[in-house]
Amino acid sequence: MSNLPLPQRGQPIDLSYIYQMASAFNDLSTQVSTNSNKYVSVDTVNFGKQSGKVSDMRIIGGYTTVSSAATVAKGNTAQFTYNFGVEFYYPPIVVVTPVDNKNTAAGKDVYLVLDSVTTSGISGVAKFNTAGDVSVGINIIAIGIPK
Repeated sequence: MSNLPLPQRGQPIDLSYIYQMASAFNDLSTQVSTNSNKYVSVDTVNFGKQSGKVSDMRIIGGYTTVSSAATVAKGNTAQFTYNFGVEFYYPPIVVVTPVDNKNTAAGKDVYLVLDSVTTSGISGVAKFNTAGDVSVGINIIAIGIPK
């Protein structure tokens, strides 16, 4: 899509400039058409499948710390929460993955379970399957329809 040259103060608006504006609007309209491949579906637990344009969806990438420079025993758990900072209409689809910040055996042997996914945040638990020093964080991706 071409950029329109900005008119100078006092410049008369002529036919060629209006033609360029109309062409730019038509190009933009083509790019944001309602093709089916420009939609996203989010299948919610309580509200079923919700669909919307990709441009109307919200994707949040977040990070939170679960355990920082701690020593854990085998079977220890740690609670975590994360606030999205925005409100969704329905609880979004959320994916969480652990990040081993210290490169330790205990940090590599952890799994995460989400207890709750709400329209404003998540909470869950991390369980450590190996004893040792850990420094673990969580990468978070949430996809949903914003309010």
